[in-house]
Order: sequence, then structure tokens, then C-alpha cells
Amino acid sequence: MATVSLLPAGDYRTTYRADTTIFPTRNSRIALWLGIALVAASPLFFGRYELSLLINIGILGIAALGLNILVGFTGQISIGHAAFFGVGAFASAWLHDRFLIPVWACIPLAGLITAVVGIVFGAPAARLKGLYLAIATLAAQFILEDFFARSAWFTGGVAGRITEPLTLFGFAFDREESYLYVVLFYVVLMYLAAANLMRTRDGRALVAVRDHYLSAEIMGINLAYYRTLSFGIASLYAGIGGALYAHYLMFVSVEAFNILFSIQFLGMVIIGGLGSIMGSLMGAAFMVLLPEVVQTAAEALAGGAIDRALKLGASISYLREMAIGAAIIAFLIFEPDGLAHRWRLVKAYWKLYPYSH
Repeated sequence: MATVSLLPAGDYRTTYRADTTIFPTRNSRIALWLGIALVAASPLFFGRYELSLLINIGILGIAALGLNILVGFTGQISIGHAAFFGVGAFASAWLHDRFLIPVWACIPLAGLITAVVGIVFGAPAARLKGLYLAIATLAAQFILEDFFARSAWFTGGVAGRITEPLTLFGFAFDREESYLYVVLFYVVLMYLAAANLMRTRDGRALVAVRDHYLSAEIMGINLAYYRTLSFGIASLYAGIGGALYAHYLMFVSVEAFNILFSIQFLGMVIIGGLGSIMGSLMGAAFMVLLPEVVQTAAEALAGGAIDRALKLGASISYLREMAIGAAIIAFLIFEPDGLAHRWRLVKAYWKLYPYSH
């Protein structure tokens, strides 16, 4: 008598470990390694301009992930993320100049220093929430901006500070073709660390604080501890991103880390998707590439029939600045869950195709 083997017609996960795995399928692991390989091979195909875009996406993606841990996973708010990004940039340069610490060691140390600063400014989060916490983080932004301008010993004052390139075993990573691999290493490291954090007890506690803080407190979760911890983690990521940024540009200026930069970080998190690790990188890529696309389109339209018909004149050059605000509003209205949610829907559609409903 022939036996018939029955295959499960669905995606069944019978253990908690299977439910929290980072790569649920073999294809997801292949896609990750393929993506890393493509980025690693990009210097063979792209010029310095395209590589600079990839480097900026990676650096801003690290800092945006830290903000997403704070805002998306813990339900807190920060309007001063750019200031912590600046702390990391200046701290790494200061450590190298003052103590002659190698740059490769200054980057993680700058992240730790920024984490301490973030915990200090995040301490009010233990008692504040909502609009009051937003105002407190806004105050932190202006306090740190003033500190940058006045502390010439740390930042170089209004003149800024020159930084040194990262050097390892006598090789200087001072070009886009080489620095890309430094940024790629940190992107993989920090994103894997965040993904694993969300699988731990502390990561689940952060999410519980976001979903319902009263229920979390009843379950024994220390709200003050985890709210403050989330600021420290977010600042750690911002500090490492800032340090990478400083040693890429090899110059850091006080004016770069203003409130508008903080709003851009919030835009990355909103567009990418709140509470999504991969969405942070998607949001950073969107915010880096959108102005370039708009700039190219504006240059193509300048002097053309549309420009002459609407009499836009010089105002067409402002489309680059307007595009970011318009994109944030559009996502809030039409796709509030961000690019990560849309990507999950696309994958679900093709997974069931042609029987998807």
C-alpha cells in the first residue's frame, strides 16, 4: 500500500526560537549575503560620487537605527539626535588628537562617550513623556549646540576640527573606494546587534514599554531604567555614526549638527517604518537619494517648456529642499507604516502568487 507524505501548507512556527529568528528562510540569508557582496563589489562599477552616496546611506542608517530603537521600539521621542551625532564626531576627533588613540579605537570609544551623554540627557525620560519629553530633547539639542560653539578645546569652536583618516596596519582608508568597507563593516555589525537585542529580554521590555507602559510596569518592568537605557542605546548608535562621519569627511564643523538635521533623522525613521530595523536603512537611503533625484529632475526642467509655461524661474532650484518635507507628509498620509511595511506586503504577495488575494 502506497504511503502519501503530507507537506504543511503554511508557515508554521512551533517554538519561540523559530518565531524570533533573524533569518526565517534560506532565501532571506541568501539575500543578505548577496546584498553584502554587491555593496562590497560596488567600487568595481561605481565612481566616487556613487560610492559617497552609499557611504552616507550607511553612516546615516546606523544613526537612524539608534533613533528607531528609541522612537519606534520604545515609544519615546527625541528631537536632538543630530546633537548626539555631533558628540560622536567631535569625541572621536578629540580622543585621537588629545590622547593619540588610533582612529579605529576612537570610533567605538566615541560611541560609548555619546551613550553616557545620552543617558544624562535622557534621565528626564524616566518621568516625562509625550510633548514634555519632546521639549526636553529639544532643549538638549540647543544645549549641545551651544557647547559645541563655546568649547574650542573639544570641537575647535566655530573653526571646526580637522580629523585624521582611519589607518589599519599602515593602510589609510582615506578614499571612497576603501572607506566603503569600513562603513559596511559597521553597518553589518550594528544592524545584527540591534536585531539580536530585540530578541532578548531587554529588547522585549523596550517594546512592552512602548505598547502599554502600565501593563509593563505591572509585569515588573522598570520603566525608568528601560526608558533611560533606550536613550543610551540610541546615543551609542548616533555616536558611532557621527565618528564614522567625521573620519570620512576629515573635518567636522559646529554648524553641521543643527535642528534641521535632527528633523531629517526623524524623517528617515518615519519613512523607513517605525519599529523596523531594516526600515531604518531604507529610510536613510530614501532621504539620501531623494534630493539627488529631485536635483537631477530640476536641472532637466530648468529652461524647458514646463519651466517657461509655469514661469518658475529660479524657484525651481528650491524643489530639492521642498521634496523632503513633502515626502514626510505623503508617507504620514498614504503609508504611515513606512517603506518596510510596503516591502513586507510585496514579499507576501509574491510568496502566494498566483493565488494571492
